[in-house]
Amino acid sequence: MPVTKVILIEDHPLFSKGLAQLIDAQSSYEVVGEARNSSEALDLLEKTSPDLAVVDLNLGDEDGLSLIKELKARVADLVILVLSMHDERYYAERALRAGARGYIMKEEAGTKVIDAIKTVMSGKIWLSDTERERLFDYMTGGNAMKEGKDWFASVSKLSDRQLQIFTLIGKGLGTVEIAAKLNLSTKTIDTHKEHIKLKLHCSSSQELRQLAIEWVNN
Repeated sequence: MPVTKVILIEDHPLFSKGLAQLIDAQSSYEVVGEARNSSEALDLLEKTSPDLAVVDLNLGDEDGLSLIKELKARVADLVILVLSMHDERYYAERALRAGARGYIMKEEAGTKVIDAIKTVMSGKIWLSDTERERLFDYMTGGNAMKEGKDWFASVSKLSDRQLQIFTLIGKGLGTVEIAAKLNLSTKTIDTHKEHIKLKLHCSSSQELRQLAIEWVNN
């Protein structure tokens, strides 16, 4: 039986090593490399030709969603599973749209992680039962999505770029720093900020900053 080659993209070495041991314990899977950031991930992709990439969305100041899109652009048939501490309510649907085939929270047991890996490698989508129900409710206009002040209802209005900027604000970056990081003009960043304020009903930049800090530390 052919061995499935796996790369791990995770910026916490201790967690990455533990995950590698968990996966390597499965006879039909082999971790062929670990990356700590986007640059290392793309280098690994080139060198190892993996079948599966397990990606954490939180890679320091880098954006995991953008990395997923880049990985899929380079290798269209690469299977991607997101394993993240970010609440699935806010990121699972975005990750699937970016090209991932599954989303699982880091708090899940090791056996669940292996189940998720086997599921996505079989060509199916992996989401928790709760997230499947929430997405179904969202698509059918169920009651759970009618609470206008619910965090998901608000944050889900943000585009991927706006969510990226909102997260960077929460990490303490200012307009100039965000502009440099995303290779955009400060005017563009300020325009995004104004749109974010409108969508999240923030009356001031200070309120937006506080909300972003709470979001990042949630």
